[in-house]
Amino acid sequence: MSLAVVNQKGGVGKTTVALGLAAVASRRDLDVVVVDLDPQANATTGLAVWTTPRTVADALTADSDGALVGVVTQSGWGAYFDAAPRVAPSTPALAQLEPQLALDPIGAQDRLRRSLVGIDADVVIIDCPPSLGLLTINGLFAADHAVVVAEPSAWAVDGVAQILRNLDRIAERRGGLPTLAGVVVNRLARTRDARYWDEQLIETYPADAIRPAIALKAAIAEASAQSMPITAVARSGAAEAAAQFDRVLDHLLRAADEGADPNTSQEGVTDAAV
Repeated sequence: MSLAVVNQKGGVGKTTVALGLAAVASRRDLDVVVVDLDPQANATTGLAVWTTPRTVADALTADSDGALVGVVTQSGWGAYFDAAPRVAPSTPALAQLEPQLALDPIGAQDRLRRSLVGIDADVVIIDCPPSLGLLTINGLFAADHAVVVAEPSAWAVDGVAQILRNLDRIAERRGGLPTLAGVVVNRLARTRDARYWDEQLIETYPADAIRPAIALKAAIAEASAQSMPITAVARSGAAEAAAQFDRVLDHLLRAADEGADPNTSQEGVTDAAV
């Protein structure tokens, strides 16, 4: 399963969701690769990778099949899992590469897709930047499925509608891919306002809203701050948060299975987990 984690709005916790899914998938002994497409590189540091000789920027610059194979490296989560997730690390230099990609009139949008050829994994999670620039478009052209992350706040419904319109436009050009695996609500607080906006998202997207939402938990923030998986955090609330990520992963795997098309799935990516 190749999955793009997206929203055009920043601050909704896309990387938190991407790393939570990576953690619970690794706990199931699935082979996971996280592709960090965000120049902020939060997924990279969240996986406890601080320096690396090569990054996603090198693979996109190469513009060749399999270019990411030599970039993917072990994460720093090896002490927590028998099969720790691997990562294609990001770099702030990606921000400078994006306008250069726009100068390529032929293959600007599918460089990541080509670079993924030969990546052997059960689950590939692509953490996209919070915009619909060429980096996010590369992520959506590379993935077979997409999950939209939303925060229960004002204008969340409008933000989801905007990204879904763009997903549809890309799917029209890719023979139906990526399929929408669902909309996951992140950082659901125990407030009347948060519950209201969460209900609005469910009401607007009843078929796509993933339950449960990911609750706002101090344990999740601690996992990010310590660059460790949520499954390894010992404080109160961590087990509940991990269980929520587990149920979201179950939903995504089922949705990917139902939407799978063997004639169009990502070349080089193993779908053994689905």
